[in-house]
Amino acid sequence: MAFNSAQSLQLARDTLDIEAQALLGLKSRLDDRFAQAVQLMLNVQGRVVVTGMGKSGHIGRKIAATLSSTGTPAMFVHPGEASHGDLGMIKRVDIVLGISNSGESDELVAILPMLKRQGVPLIAMTGGLHSSLALHANIVLDCSVEKEACPLNLAPTASTTAQLALGDALAVALLDARGFKAEDFARSHPGGSLGRRLLTHVSDVMRSGDEVPHVLPNASLTELMREMSHKGLGASAVVNAQHHIVGIFTDGDLRRLIEKGSDLRQLTAQDVMHPNPRSVKKDDLAVTAAELMESHRITSVLVVDNNLHLCGALNSNDLMRAKVI
Repeated sequence: MAFNSAQSLQLARDTLDIEAQALLGLKSRLDDRFAQAVQLMLNVQGRVVVTGMGKSGHIGRKIAATLSSTGTPAMFVHPGEASHGDLGMIKRVDIVLGISNSGESDELVAILPMLKRQGVPLIAMTGGLHSSLALHANIVLDCSVEKEACPLNLAPTASTTAQLALGDALAVALLDARGFKAEDFARSHPGGSLGRRLLTHVSDVMRSGDEVPHVLPNASLTELMREMSHKGLGASAVVNAQHHIVGIFTDGDLRRLIEKGSDLRQLTAQDVMHPNPRSVKKDDLAVTAAELMESHRITSVLVVDNNLHLCGALNSNDLMRAKVI
């Protein structure tokens, strides 16, 4: 069969139109039952158990994952496996979110009487408003669609899009009701970039102890350069007897001195340092240090404790290794 590129493009556009209309229809039908479902899920003492068969099951897995990552404990239970022992995973303190376009999936319908017998609340997400699933449910969320995007009106397309969008709407409403913050999201995503940005503190990535280059104000320029070379930071702090930072000297400062033709032999750290350098606290987020470096176009920053004593240092390479930037 010859490939018709124009027809493929038209079918793609038709698919997006149909699915967009399905979502607009879903939006227009939202009512108090949605708010009731959110309230029920918000107050659950156990978990939201999501279940569904076939394509609805795939959507259910994603909804369960989204709920879990946004503060609502959730898990997916396959309805077929539930009839063969996994029903024991569902407790009286749980809530079941059953997903089925028709509401008549055999495997799902088979476990409904047992759920009712256990007294487990059931939220139905279905297009079959008079189906077995709807009749057993405490709350019915209408996710019916006028037609599927499939030209044969058979393959679940618009219907699964509607299910997925409604699941996202539930998750968003729940995270807002819980006061869920970016920091909370990061705690459930410690391996992701957001987790690193929101959970990594300066103290986790900074150089400390003998790794921190520092000299006294009366140190010679030779001593200052030796300290910088030995510690490999590209800069050195200048501190007073109380270990408070009074200045900083960098590789760039050294280049500029040489370009000016300055007599380097007679200079001290106090002569060449930049006074009152920018610093961060060790309890700050590492991303704060990254933003400071970027905004002021610097590559190193000194770290102070709560008493403003020098306690560490870091540069952009340290942040890159920690994948903060």
